[in-house]
Amino acid sequence: MDTMQAYRLAQDEFDAVLAAVPAGRWDEPSACAEWTVRDVAGHVIWGQRQMRAWATGEEYTERAGAPGAPHPADLAGDDPLATWRAAREATVAALTEAALERTTSISGLGEVPLRAVVTLLLTDHLVHTWDIGHPLGLAVRLDPALVRVAFDWAKANVVRRPGFFGPEITPPADADEQTRMLAFLGRTTRQPLTA
Repeated sequence: MDTMQAYRLAQDEFDAVLAAVPAGRWDEPSACAEWTVRDVAGHVIWGQRQMRAWATGEEYTERAGAPGAPHPADLAGDDPLATWRAAREATVAALTEAALERTTSISGLGEVPLRAVVTLLLTDHLVHTWDIGHPLGLAVRLDPALVRVAFDWAKANVVRRPGFFGPEITPPADADEQTRMLAFLGRTTRQPLTA
């Protein structure tokens, strides 16, 4: 599976969990400290818009959805699923082979080609799929091939600071790779309090 195939599959997994969010639960807590489910959706939408801007060379100054922003929910609007799908469609269309060779500066990573940012966003999509689904009691089984890609990326590039990733958590001794990846990125997989 090439990078763009993997990225589209990660987007599909995020799309599926957004589509499963019950209408009245968008403003419930997510697994991200201080962010609701709608906030996480807004953050991922922001990432799509930022990626599109990098791909096209356009300036994108919106910071409301950046890592650590206080209220990314504003970017998700009243229909986070529709807003996400529109942002995704526009971004995928902009990610041409030429665009993937552009370089951009990423906080904590430095100057990187956009192709490398695709793997960062793949990781972001997978983790936030879990951040939304798990607290709502949805069964979130991430694609094992994507988990391997994301875990490898995280081990080589993770940025641990407020607004990015928190401290690593020790997973159970018998943990599968998904649980180990999530623990590495500061997530606990204990059962959520909600049904």
